[in-house]
Amino acid sequence: MAHHLQRRQLLQAGLTGFTGLTLPGLLRARAEAATGQQSDTAIILVWLRGGQSHLDTFDMKPEAVSDYRGPFSPIDSNVPGMPITELYPKMSQCADRFALLRSVAHNAGGHPAGSLRVLGGDPASADKPTPTYPDWMSIASYLRHDPSRQLPNYVTVNPVDRYDSFQIAGPAYLGPSYEPFKVTGDPSAPKFSVPNLGLSDLEAKRRLDERSDLRRNIDLMRRDIDQSGLMRAFDSFDAQALRLLSSPEAAKAFDVSEESDKLRDRYGRNSWGQQCLMARRLVEAGVDIVSTEFDGPLCGRVANWDDHAVNHHVFDANRHRAPFYDQAISALIEDIYDRGLDRRVMVVVTGEFGRTPRITNVASSGGGVASAAKGTVQPGRDHWPRANTMLFSGGGIQTGQVIGATDKNGEDPISRRVTPYDFLMTIFQHLGFDHVQLALHSFAGRRNPIFSKGDPIPELKRTS
Repeated sequence: MAHHLQRRQLLQAGLTGFTGLTLPGLLRARAEAATGQQSDTAIILVWLRGGQSHLDTFDMKPEAVSDYRGPFSPIDSNVPGMPITELYPKMSQCADRFALLRSVAHNAGGHPAGSLRVLGGDPASADKPTPTYPDWMSIASYLRHDPSRQLPNYVTVNPVDRYDSFQIAGPAYLGPSYEPFKVTGDPSAPKFSVPNLGLSDLEAKRRLDERSDLRRNIDLMRRDIDQSGLMRAFDSFDAQALRLLSSPEAAKAFDVSEESDKLRDRYGRNSWGQQCLMARRLVEAGVDIVSTEFDGPLCGRVANWDDHAVNHHVFDANRHRAPFYDQAISALIEDIYDRGLDRRVMVVVTGEFGRTPRITNVASSGGGVASAAKGTVQPGRDHWPRANTMLFSGGGIQTGQVIGATDKNGEDPISRRVTPYDFLMTIFQHLGFDHVQLALHSFAGRRNPIFSKGDPIPELKRTS
């Protein structure tokens, strides 16, 4: 019983058993892990699971017939010739600080397949339960891995990893060492805290010290019988885990309560706003990759952007979520620039695809926020990988520009058509990786080029 109680106490201190820590499960590299290129650049990804309607937001077609255009009107932004939806008045006032890529197209029409294509360049057009290829965030984590860091190089705040039962992101053959440090829960909640960071309890610290001593003794025995050298490779990752568990600097980086009430209010006292604020704090503290997903109740009844008529009244759903999105994204963009982070940090906002230009009218599957009662016919927009708009800010790029265009109905690109492969190459270019020569090695030792096609989008290249 005493043994059981001691182990339980160790678990409460952020530990799992006698021979492993919580965080090394995320941080431990394969023995043959490659060293990555060092760079000071960072990326924040805001993921819109389900796909944002381009026609109702950033690629409006006010001259299209009613079956396409929807009820919203475009408004002028602070960039001449760059109108956006009336739903985003705050975004309209910082359009000079972002660029819109209106011509992203691919052929993966299911949520899992579309997500795997955009996040990891998977060429398959059919859905699959788990990734075959690592996502770009995991690749960046792999290439920039440094066990001496005080903070992980990849953090996800409200994880970008699943669509229902499908896994849409992950390290795949790179192994679990390159999964992100995951922050779950609502950062706007009064008693929100990040688990396994900052052991403020003196008793917890004492237990951690005892556990570390025990670990060292066990490791001495294991080294005597280990002939592979693998245990020596693990040491540095355990050391990083211990630093994260006990570091006040790490705990501070995640603590949005350190910010002024005024700034927290500017982002919005809700999950999306505070997720974005935490993301800014993390990249400012030195984290390379931060992803966050806008989902949950702020989206409407089905908690995502999948605005089929059976799920949502598409226009009511956009009205419902627009104030939270508008406030959070505009605050993030302005904060990045106000703090002088705009050359180092690139903000990317996208989902897996756009929504059908033609409006469909189908019976609702259930009533709730932004959805009429079950059986009520209501408007919706379905999956549309043939056209999508992505938003980019910071990163030293030329902002206040629109790249590409779709036809009069928003169905297909008519200029500057780009693919998710081009998007991914652009990401790697910003991170400073040689996207042409770079290859990864699988567990079987095979050399796998990151992507077999695609080119960085020249309009999104750092200007100087």
